[in-house]
Amino acid sequence: MQYAPWLLKWGNVETIAQNTIFLKLGGSVITDKMQPRVALLDVLHRLAGEIAQARSEKPGIRIVLGHGSGSFGHVPAKKHHTRDGVHTPQDWLGFVEVWKEAAALDRIVMDALHQAGLPAVAFPASASLTTENRQVLSWNLDPLQMALEAGLLPVIFGDVIFDRQIGGTIFSTEDLFFHLAYLLPPGRILIAGMEPGVWKDYPACTHLFEQITPDTELGSATLLGSAAPDVTGGMFSKVRLMLSLVTDMPGLQVRIFSGLQAGQVYQALLGDPVGTLIHTR
Repeated sequence: MQYAPWLLKWGNVETIAQNTIFLKLGGSVITDKMQPRVALLDVLHRLAGEIAQARSEKPGIRIVLGHGSGSFGHVPAKKHHTRDGVHTPQDWLGFVEVWKEAAALDRIVMDALHQAGLPAVAFPASASLTTENRQVLSWNLDPLQMALEAGLLPVIFGDVIFDRQIGGTIFSTEDLFFHLAYLLPPGRILIAGMEPGVWKDYPACTHLFEQITPDTELGSATLLGSAAPDVTGGMFSKVRLMLSLVTDMPGLQVRIFSGLQAGQVYQALLGDPVGTLIHTR
């Protein structure tokens, strides 16, 4: 992804904040992606508890939480091809349907976070971010930054975006993290998905990459997407986007790991080496 013009004015990336963490709960973890509109409530409550426990044990960490849309937003997004642009009246009805489903899942996520005692506040990108041909034109981050500074838990999620050239599109949580990292530089990005890491031998899935750097040879079969609907590119898109980010931000570490395995999110937040590490040497 190319840099958006609005980011260029910032010049060099600011010093990475080692105590700032971006954490994504993947749609494949918090929903059943093979069944429309099915949230995995037991998993959601467990993950919320792990986040609460980590915050309690390390009160100095600042977390921006993101989550995917899973079987809520991805199904209508695929049906209406919303990521490719929004032009006709029927396209706009599809745009609204995707927004509705993404917001519905976010409400479920927020309820789980609040039940765990977390001071979570949602910041939908659809209400604050605009693009032109998928490049960010503006993003009002003042409220999110103030929430973070107040010790709250800002929550963002894959969402529809208004675009001045193609009408509308969709930004995944990784897309949002990518742009947000240049304004609120994190020390770590943690992506909790269905897989325990990035496979060397997909679809056999017998060996994981312990680490990936810009020099790592990635086989073409390694990063194929899942069978479930995923309009934002699957694992291939995630790895390429994160490689681009760590290249531009030396010192940043990204981990891709399983959110289905109990305790992994908690361990990752505390800094334990879980899953696959993406970084520069």
